[in-house]
Amino acid sequence: MAPFFANQSCDPFTAAEIPCTLGNYVRFAINVSNPEDVVAGIQFANEKNIRLVIRNTGHDYLGKSTGAGSLALWTHHLDDIDIIDYSDPHYVGKAIKIGAGTMVIDAYDAANASGLILVGGVCPTVGLAGGYSQGGGHSPLSSKFGLGADQVLEWEVVDGTGQVHVANRQNNTDLYWALAGGGGGTYGVVLSMTSKLQEDVPTSGTSISFASEGIDAEVFWDAVGAWTGVQDSLHEKGTTTVVYLMNSSFAIAPVTAPDVSKDELATLLQPYLSRLDELGVQYNKSIEQFPGFLSQHKTMQREQQVGTGQSGGWLIPRSVAQTRNDDLTAAWRSIVDEGAAVLNLGMRPSREAAGDVENAVLPAWREVTVVSVLATPWNFTAPWSEMVADQDKINNVLVPKLKELAPESGAYLSEPDWKRAFYGRNYQKLREVKAKYDPRSVFYATTAVGSDEWVIGDDGRLCKKA
Repeated sequence: MAPFFANQSCDPFTAAEIPCTLGNYVRFAINVSNPEDVVAGIQFANEKNIRLVIRNTGHDYLGKSTGAGSLALWTHHLDDIDIIDYSDPHYVGKAIKIGAGTMVIDAYDAANASGLILVGGVCPTVGLAGGYSQGGGHSPLSSKFGLGADQVLEWEVVDGTGQVHVANRQNNTDLYWALAGGGGGTYGVVLSMTSKLQEDVPTSGTSISFASEGIDAEVFWDAVGAWTGVQDSLHEKGTTTVVYLMNSSFAIAPVTAPDVSKDELATLLQPYLSRLDELGVQYNKSIEQFPGFLSQHKTMQREQQVGTGQSGGWLIPRSVAQTRNDDLTAAWRSIVDEGAAVLNLGMRPSREAAGDVENAVLPAWREVTVVSVLATPWNFTAPWSEMVADQDKINNVLVPKLKELAPESGAYLSEPDWKRAFYGRNYQKLREVKAKYDPRSVFYATTAVGSDEWVIGDDGRLCKKA
C-alpha cells in the first residue's frame, strides 16, 4: 500500500518510540475462503452500518483496500488456478480461471507450464483479478494483446445485496462491462476471473542506458527526446518499453518484444542508436533472444520497490509524441529538475491489439503511447506535512505540465479530477451499474465510482454527504 494512505499510524519504517495505532488500517478482516464468507460479511456490514473494504494483495496506489474502522473482505487466499477450454460467440480457445487472490507470477507460471502466456503486470505479487484487471491493467504484452481488462471472459462476483452472479458477455452484461476496466472495489466482490490465454512465442529484449555525467545538458535531453520519436515504430510491432528517467541517467530497461527476433529488434533500434552516435553519447546496450515470454520477463525486468514513494501521472497519446515531442521532452525536463523521477511505460494497447472486446476501459488508453508516472521519494521520518506537500506538488504542479499537452487524455494514478481522468465518458453508465448491483452503497473505495457521495472526517470516519 502507498505509505500516504498508511497515515504514519503503525509503520515499520518509523522510529520505534513512535506509538503504534490502527489509524487508517482496517479493524477486522474476514479471511475469505468461499462465497458464503463474502455474503456473511456484506450482510453484517449492512446490518451494523460498518464501513466495508475489499482487500486482495494490498497493492494499492490510492488506499482503496484500507479504511479507518472498517471490516475487510480479504480475498488473497482465493488462489485456485485452472487452465480450461472456453467457448462463447466472441472467443474460442484456451483460458485461465483464477481465484480472486491469485498473484500475477503464479498465473504466469501456470500458463507457462502449458506453453501459454497471459496479459499480466510487471510486479509479480499484484493480484491479477483485483484492481489490476478491474482497473484496466497494462502489461509488457499490451502492445501485442491489449490490456488486462481486454482479456477477461467472465467474472464470478457477489454484489452489494449478497447475491452471487456470473457476469460475461451473455449474462449480466452490464456488470461484466463495468468490472472490466471500470475500477475495482465498488460494484461487488470478485470471487474468480476467467481470462484469455495466448500461445507462447519467442521473445527478444534489450536494455540501453547512459548517464548524464560528462554530457552537455542539451545533448542529454536531445537523446531523451529522440527515443520518444522512435519508440512508436517499436510499439507497432507489438513491443513495450520501460524507461527510467532522472537528471543523472536515462535507462530503457527493458524493451519486451514478443514474436520479434533479436535481429529484427536490432534493426528497429538502429535509428535510435544512430542518433546517439551522432550526438556522441556513450551508452551501454544488451540485446538477447529468449525461447518464450516468461524467461525474458524474469531475466530482464528490474525488481521494483513498492510502497516507498508517492506518485501521479498522465497518459500521453501518440499524437502528442508525434507532433509535440519537443514540448513533451521539455515537460519531462522541468519535472525532473523539480526533484521527481519519471517512469515511462511505452505501449500501444489499441482496439486492434485488443480484438473483440466490450468493456469500460477509459477510451484514452486506445490512443496512448506512454504512461508517464511521476514519483517523489517518501521520507518515513519527515513531518507528515512535508509528505502531504510533496503529493500536492505532484498533483497540482508536476502532472499539469503533462496534462497541458493532452488535456483530453486521462490518468492511471493520483489525479484531482479523477472522474474524468479515470473514467471519462463512461462514468454515468458506471454509476448506474453500481446503483443496480450495490443499491445501499455498501462498497466504497477512494476515487471509485460513487465515492464522491461520501466524505472522510478528520477521525477517519466515512459518512454519507448530506
